[in-house]
Amino acid sequence: MTDDTILLDAAGPIARLTLNRPEKLNSLTRSMLADLRSALDTVASTTHVRVLVLTGAGRAFCAGQFLGEEEAFADPQAVETQIRDYYNPVVRTLRDMPMPVLAAVNGVAAGAGCSLALACDIAVATRSASFLMAFSSIGLVPDAGSTYMLPRIVGSARALGLAMLGEPVPAETAALWGLVLEAVRDEAFVARVEEIAKSLANKPTQALVLTRRAILRGETEAFDAQLEHEAAFQADAIATADAKEGIAAFREKRDPVFVGR
Repeated sequence: MTDDTILLDAAGPIARLTLNRPEKLNSLTRSMLADLRSALDTVASTTHVRVLVLTGAGRAFCAGQFLGEEEAFADPQAVETQIRDYYNPVVRTLRDMPMPVLAAVNGVAAGAGCSLALACDIAVATRSASFLMAFSSIGLVPDAGSTYMLPRIVGSARALGLAMLGEPVPAETAALWGLVLEAVRDEAFVARVEEIAKSLANKPTQALVLTRRAILRGETEAFDAQLEHEAAFQADAIATADAKEGIAAFREKRDPVFVGR
């Protein structure tokens, strides 16, 4: 990595990836995005990792694109290149990680920072956090996958309201709307993130990934086609060692011990 703006700890089954530019609310630069993609690739290839936690250092999760990086806005071609070559690979990789991804939203998630949280499988937030589609405030449109993810989560009416008005959504409202799984008291946040991460790490990893694929596929497929996909995904799942362990444990009336294979 080019600097310390992305921190990765992948020593155990729970990998922790931290956006580490707290003095700038973890706003994203091209080098950060390149390092984030590299860190995600590292986690994806680390076989002992069972869950990834993505969070931010300091008082923000991520404030989106760093507007002081002038080359990113030099001309329309530069903007398009920024999105195609830096943002899109990151959100695609997040959506296709070989383990569940938990966004620990410890503060404001604005613009592309909100998009990063939406791209994760599960998000939890501190009650003091907020979500902000800030693009309209600077004359831009939502990107980094948010125009795909946001209306599927909150519906088109709320998505349009959030994107056009650019008003912050408190974490507790975000939980009611389904943007996050839950909003947690700030003082209990670290413990709750750890609890969820450990739970995910102890579950059948491949089944969780197949579950993600099935649910995302279901967003665009017709019902009958999705039934066929479910059958195919279930065939993949039943072939795993964890499925064999889970069925055996159920029959033997004991707790299963999953190994992620």
